Amino acid sequence: MTQRPHTLGVAVIGTGKMGADHVRRIQEVTSGARVTAVVDVDAERAKSVAARVDGCTVHTDPAAAMASADVDAVIVASPGPAHEAALLAAFEHDLPVLCEKPLTPDAASALRILQAEQKLGRRRVQVGFMRRYDAEYMRLKSLLETGQLGRPLMLHNRHRNVASPPGWTSEMLINDSVTHEMDVTRWLLGHEITAVTVLAPTPSANAPDGIRDPQFVVFETDGGAIVDVEIYVNCGFGYQVQAEVVCERGTARVGDGHAMVTNAAGRWGGIIAQDYIERFADAYDREVQAWVDATRRDEVTGPSAWDGYAVAAVCEAAVRALEEGGRMGVELVERPALYD
Repeated sequence: MTQRPHTLGVAVIGTGKMGADHVRRIQEVTSGARVTAVVDVDAERAKSVAARVDGCTVHTDPAAAMASADVDAVIVASPGPAHEAALLAAFEHDLPVLCEKPLTPDAASALRILQAEQKLGRRRVQVGFMRRYDAEYMRLKSLLETGQLGRPLMLHNRHRNVASPPGWTSEMLINDSVTHEMDVTRWLLGHEITAVTVLAPTPSANAPDGIRDPQFVVFETDGGAIVDVEIYVNCGFGYQVQAEVVCERGTARVGDGHAMVTNAAGRWGGIIAQDYIERFADAYDREVQAWVDATRRDEVTGPSAWDGYAVAAVCEAAVRALEEGGRMGVELVERPALYD
């Protein structure tokens, strides 16, 4: 077994909001790793991020960074369409990768990644579904695994953002937001999603012209559960992610955000997070630390390329359901033994 160096040299590909936050995280929070290279097509943006890290090199080509002797692992935080090329380059250099979601933007390209990884004979990719590392979701998963509540029957999800970024489309509510609920459903319940239906009310007055927001998404699973997701990306008041599992002998809910409730001046209340980085800061920290620790042991754990592929297939079915109406089935290839 190959032993990784004591301090892992990490190349971060993409220096936008997520990539820059990962650079900060590795330098300030994560133990056992340091950022040795950053990559971005915008060289000036990459330079500005690299300037905060001693000895960090700047590249505009991911393959050039991966060829560096001081790069032992890669974080891919570039836009989704660039992921396939970056992942295949990492495979050529036999580098472990933490790839932000989506694995790739569509099921066909995700399947190509799956097949390329199988040819290597071992996992190289962990997909960045960070909710699996959130303390509340982890407790919920542990509770369900005990069987105390019986078989899960339904899972209710709410996913709300203050406002959608410029350039968002109706399809992006599914591909960029509900993708998390797709993975959470599969992980919490241990089921694959077999069909999707998308319903949309008259759009909110808060939604930009042309965007169908909110949407109500329903999953059916191969374990007989029904799952719903309220996705509302222009709610105006805060960022909320909540989930409630209804089982045969009880229910369990996470995401209420009541860590502290104040009572003052005739009012009671708390604070609502304003974005995903604030709400899931601890989950991102835990995710990256787990990835670094596993990589230093020459292992790959966490959400796999199979998980990324399965979610991409569900996304495609959901977008068809949104555009065409009705219930759409989800088709998956047979799960390879590498991901059992």
